[in-house]
Amino acid sequence: MMLALLTMEDVLITGGYVVPVDREPITDGAVLIQNGKIVAVGTSSEVTAPEGIRVVDATGRWVLPGFVESHGHLGVAEEAEGWAGNDTNEMTDPNGARFRALDGINPADLGFQDALEGGVTSSVIKPGSGNPIGGQTVAVKNWGRTVDEMLVRQPVSVKSALGENPKRVYGEQKKTPSTRLGVAAIIREAFFKAQDYRERRDHTRQEGKPFERDATLEILASVLDGDLPWCQHTHRADDIATAIRLSEEFGYRLVVNHGTEGHLVADLLAEKQIPVIIGPLFTTRSKVEVRERHLRNPGILDRAGVEVAITTDHPVIPINFLVHQATLAVKEGMDRDAALRSITLNPARIMGLDDRVGSLTPGLDGDVVIWSGDPLDVMNRALQVFVDGREVLTYDEATGRQQIADPFYREG
Repeated sequence: MMLALLTMEDVLITGGYVVPVDREPITDGAVLIQNGKIVAVGTSSEVTAPEGIRVVDATGRWVLPGFVESHGHLGVAEEAEGWAGNDTNEMTDPNGARFRALDGINPADLGFQDALEGGVTSSVIKPGSGNPIGGQTVAVKNWGRTVDEMLVRQPVSVKSALGENPKRVYGEQKKTPSTRLGVAAIIREAFFKAQDYRERRDHTRQEGKPFERDATLEILASVLDGDLPWCQHTHRADDIATAIRLSEEFGYRLVVNHGTEGHLVADLLAEKQIPVIIGPLFTTRSKVEVRERHLRNPGILDRAGVEVAITTDHPVIPINFLVHQATLAVKEGMDRDAALRSITLNPARIMGLDDRVGSLTPGLDGDVVIWSGDPLDVMNRALQVFVDGREVLTYDEATGRQQIADPFYREG
């Protein structure tokens, strides 16, 4: 069932077990949201409601920040749409740095509703892994009628892929790259061109002369400048080593995405302070690269000192199962607090979004979820979901009825 279009409102959530994530939980806690932002977090006696504000009683409930999906394809790999809704990969150019996931997102994708049901309020949406360089990623809120209204930050990073996918895509076309050698060469050559481009651009501008910009090389220059991290799709340990080698050759910030065999080089990743967005963790071992896939791997990385975020790679795993992956990672040995950080603060920090989302901290966006209990218990569910202070999902435990706010204007 859909609710009508909602406007932003001020709200005080009080009486709950508040888990800010970045500090200790608060019994009988309160969270005050005004003008779409969190303005106060503390005990219910410390945080009081201004006159006329809406008060939500969360007694007996858990109150957490909205979860953050750091690697997914919401809106570009639309569910139940088949070919018409698939805009994940532009597989006509191995160097697609100019391509933007932003331009392919359909906010009406059913996956956005699933995200809210699972307490996931923000997502970093990425191009697929068909190209050695897939394009620019974007961070959005998981509720809205246009991607421009949902936007948190653009671009967030650049997506790149090593391993089986790009060599298969172009190998089948009898084009370069058809091997791991070729994939790495494409990336290396692209950065050589970006280095030369940056030098010419800066020199020409210093002379006050006009300069013809190149959309592909401008983005790669931003990576070289350290403005954008490099999100490297890579599963096998040897490909992770190649990702590190390339990043050190050109000096960019590397984020390992998937990292299925990251646990085999966990000490190396920790030493070099390279974060890992790991997952999906529920999938079958559908190809050679994921033979080492196991739910214990996030815990191994965390114990080695690697900053870990867990991903569903939606729609590979439905995004509402993000929290369940964290739960089962705990079952397989991951520290409980680390698992909770892996779907909140860590993905926000890794993707440079922790000034907006990822914890219940004054000044951050009012993305708050009230749970029936501990979200790491699979029997609990999101009862109320707030995005920028708007209540966009409500679940009635008594009737089992769920309402999701409709962001679109529908006359009558």
